[in-house]
Parts: sequence; C-alpha cells; structure tokens
Amino acid sequence: MGSIMTKARQWLTGLVILIALWWAAGALHLARGMVPTPGAVVIRLFSDGWSFYGPNVSATLYEAALGYLWGNGLAILLALLVMMIPVLERLVVQLAVISYCVPLIAIGPILSLTLSGQQPMITLAALSVFFTTLVGALMGLKAADQAAIDVVRASGGGRFATLRYIRFQTALPALFAALALAAPAAFLGAVIGEWLGAVQEGLGIAMVVAMQQMLADRTFGIALLSGIIAGAVYALIRLAGHLLLPWDRSNAGGA
Repeated sequence: MGSIMTKARQWLTGLVILIALWWAAGALHLARGMVPTPGAVVIRLFSDGWSFYGPNVSATLYEAALGYLWGNGLAILLALLVMMIPVLERLVVQLAVISYCVPLIAIGPILSLTLSGQQPMITLAALSVFFTTLVGALMGLKAADQAAIDVVRASGGGRFATLRYIRFQTALPALFAALALAAPAAFLGAVIGEWLGAVQEGLGIAMVVAMQQMLADRTFGIALLSGIIAGAVYALIRLAGHLLLPWDRSNAGGA
C-alpha cells in the first residue's frame, strides 16, 4: 500500500510541474504565441463536445483495438511456436527487430497506397505492438523454473506439456506487462496512420485539420485527450494483471 501511495504522489507531483510549465509557456506567449494555456484547452474541449470527439475517438479506438488484437495475437502465437520449435527463434526475432526498426512514418505512405480504408491504421497499430509483446512473451516463457520443467519431463511430458503446465504460467506476469505497454503503442500507431491515410474520421486526421486551421487550442486538446485515453488503457491492463495474477507483486506497486 505504501509503495502505491508513493507512486501516486510521484505521478501527482510530475503532473503538477508539467501543468505549471505548460501554463507558463502559454501565459508568456512562448513559441510564437501558439501555446494555449491549460484553461483555454479545457474550455475548447468542452465547447467542441462529444459531437466532435465522439466519432473521432470511436474511429481511432476501433483501429487501435483491431491492431492490438492482431499484433499481440501474432506475437504470442510466434512466441509459443518458438518454444515448440526452438530452431525458429533466430528467424522470428530477426523479423521482430526489422518490424521495430522500420519507422512508422516511413512505412505509413506505402501502406496507404497499397491498402484501403482503415487497413493502413490497423496494420500500423499491429506493427507498433508486435515487437514489445513478442519479446515480453519470450522472456516470460524462458523464465520458467528448470527444476519444474525437469519434473514434467521425468513424468513423460514433452515440450507441449512443459509449455502448458510450466512455461505459460510463468510467462503471464511478463506477458501482461508487455500487453500494457503495447496498448498506448497501438493507439499511437493508429493516430500516425490517420495522419498519413485517407480517412474521414479519427483523432489523427482531426489534429491535422486543426493544425491547418491554426486552431492551437483544439490541436492541444486532441493531443491531451489522446494521452489520457492511452494512459487509461495502459492503467486498465495493469489493473487487470494485478487482479488476475495476485501472486505477482510486480503489478502491485509498479507502473
């Protein structure tokens, strides 16, 4: 409990400092006077209302959710496959590293030309989470206690049995941590895809339009709302990990 309170105080202190710096930048008209104060951004958020943000938030969340499911599903599947066929590990890891090293901003235009509708955003969201979840899953699966694995093998169990009864259970804490980190990444991938793609709705395209119209308060509002949503999804997955894995203390007080 004490560690949770300490973390909460640290987050609150950082938030207060950030808001103070933001307010000072707006009040002093820094950056060509295009930095609105936090108050102006909040007022704009409420004046725009759900009629503006509802369709855009829904579109981005839909793209991020599908990309999250596809990217994480493929990463977990390949991690399990590597445990069954270890010779594939090098190839799978190399593919994951390549997907991680290719900048989303570079591959986005290619996807926009070759795919249609929301498919480029979903693909970018999936690419954004693939590496993180694959690495987390592999680390968790490999962290299984060797003595427990030897017991299963001595009882006649093969790789599938050790994977089912030992490795998968051991990997759950690391997997939940990776899934939590992947959530904001998927949201960011969807937003970047909207920046580069030809869609009518979404927080990314709404931000582009606001920038073109020189609406600084709306631009900051969209960015603020995006950060809140990404942080909330991350916190929800961490909470789910804490509730589903009560024996894992890494979820109790950490971010």
